[in-house]
Order: sequence, then C-alpha cells, then structure tokens
Amino acid sequence: MDQIVAPIRVPSSAIAAFIEDALAKMGLPAGDAAKVAELMVEADLTGADAHGVFRLPQYVRRLRAGGVNPRPDIKVRQTASATALVDGDNAMGHLVMAQAAATAVELARGAGVAWVGARRSNHAGAAGVYAAMPLAHDMVGIYSVVASANHMAMWGGAETLLGTNPLAVAIPAGAEAPVVLDIATTVVSYGTVKNYRLQGKQMPEGWMVSNRDGGPLTDPERSSEGLLLPIGGYKGSGLALVLGLLAGTLNGAAFGRDVVDFNADEKSAGDTGHIIIALDVARFLPLASFTAEVDRHLRDLRSSRRLPSFDAIRLPGEERRRRRADRVANGVPVIPELMAQLDRLATELGLTPVRGR
Repeated sequence: MDQIVAPIRVPSSAIAAFIEDALAKMGLPAGDAAKVAELMVEADLTGADAHGVFRLPQYVRRLRAGGVNPRPDIKVRQTASATALVDGDNAMGHLVMAQAAATAVELARGAGVAWVGARRSNHAGAAGVYAAMPLAHDMVGIYSVVASANHMAMWGGAETLLGTNPLAVAIPAGAEAPVVLDIATTVVSYGTVKNYRLQGKQMPEGWMVSNRDGGPLTDPERSSEGLLLPIGGYKGSGLALVLGLLAGTLNGAAFGRDVVDFNADEKSAGDTGHIIIALDVARFLPLASFTAEVDRHLRDLRSSRRLPSFDAIRLPGEERRRRRADRVANGVPVIPELMAQLDRLATELGLTPVRGR
C-alpha cells in the first residue's frame, strides 16, 4: 500500500508573497498582483483548495501565452440606479470581480439593492469569496459565473455545452457564522477532478459518466471523455442553464458553444461573464434584529433531532469559519504534489520557493 504523505502547512503570508511575485513576473502591476494574491489566498484559507494557489501554474501559463491581459483598463458603466456593467478588458477575473463587488456595494448603499454584471473577464477562483464581500457592509451577497470550461451536458445530452456554473450566497449572522453557501451545479467542481488527477487518485462513481455510453467514469486522466453529473439530475442542469444565461448572455459574454476551454486553450481570451448582487439588510429589518433571528434559526437547526447515521448537523458557513481560523493560525495545507509544482514554478521564474519564505 502506498504511504500517504500529509499536506505541508505553509503560512498564508508566504503563499500570498509567492503568488504576488509570480504574477508580477508575468507583468501585472504591483497593486494588481497583490490583490489577486489576496483573493487567491482567501480561497485557500476558507477551504476552496482547488481555487487558490492550486491555480497559479495555470494562470502563469495563460498570462505567458497571451490569453490574459496583465495590464487591463477595467471600465464600469452604471446603467441605472441599481445596475452596472463591468468590462474587464480580459483581466485576471479576481480584479474584475473585486471591482464588480465594490460597485455592487456602492450602488446598494443608495438603492438598497444592486445587480452588477461583468464581461470580458476570466476565471476568478472561488465563488464564495465574492458572495462574502458584501457581508462586511451588512449586506447579503449573491454571485454566479459562467465556468471557464464546459464539463456538463444538458440533462439527457452527450455534449459538454454547460459549465459547472456555481451559485454562492452569503447572509449576515450575529454571533453565529455567516451563512455562506457555495455550490457548483455539478456534483463536484472540475477543479476537484483536476486535484484528484494531480494526486493520482480515482474518483468515486457518481461524479462523471462517459460521453459515449453514460457509464461510470472514475479515472481523472480520462476526464476529457466524460461528463460531470449535475446536482439533482435535470434540476442541476436547468440551474446551470439559467445561471449561464444571466451571467453570460445577459452581459454579452460567452455561454454554451462560445465558451473557451481555458484548460485546453491558453492563448484565446475567455470572455467570462459574472454577476454579483448586493442587498442592504437594513432596507427590510434593522440589522441587529435580522442577525439575531438568523442566529436563532441556525441554533434551532443545529440542535434539531438527527438521523442515526449522522454525528452532527452542519450548516453552510460554519466549517468555512472554523477552517479559516485554523489556517490563519497554523498555515494552509499544501499537498506534496502541488508543492512540487510550485517549486518547479519558482525555479522557472527565478523566485524564492514558497517554503523558503
């Protein structure tokens, strides 16, 4: 039996510094490199391990190949009192969404609610990072995006015409952890499949099926032959469809056959579309009243009677907060296979390795 090697715990500051230096080498201005690094590390701290530093080698390849603009001119056009459209100029998606989220919060302060779309963007990492941004302003956040590659078919189909198009919702609480739901519309994200491939692990049945006969596909090396299964059968593919139309088509961004697979094409612009909604809680209830009620309901749900096979009732956002506190204090766990990739990248770019910082 192969020996399992434990992940290496690395201070988040060391990971952020490494990301920042790598992106600066690829031509990003210092402030932009620091912002992308901050948001990538936030994904790692909150447990979205396939969306943080894990993505850095791919981002570097796309920047080097010209698929992403390292020095964009991101523009915001307010279209009404509560709506705006962000043109990302093919920037790193993290920069586009940081601007979109800030715009949504600003508009919601005046109008109570804001819907901000983005186009000409790129992969931005973990959906929950952006949904959670309005929380700091006592607002609900809702986020979705057209995934940067298609890995799902419409229910009953055999062609990958839909992405994992996630939905993330963040709701303020009081003493309890904010409710942060971050779900792909597939059973797992494709980043998880890539993580399994990196580690040489077989996938469980129920994640992917063959695009030829619909049979189980468990070898991540053969993922190009498969379809990721939607959550809830036809309901999941329907949800991916409507989110794709709202985040992509409504913004004049790519959807369906027009989506560029950023895993296979490092040179073409992705034209990724996103949406973020901010809602000011105080327009409905005093904030303290709302968060007290949220806390009450969360405690009621957590303490409710459990089925015999469950040891606890877990609520969305609890583990995220616990994991973040642990990783801030004890470092982000990095699997050896990823660390080897980062070490090679350090050599390639002439940087101090992550573990040397």
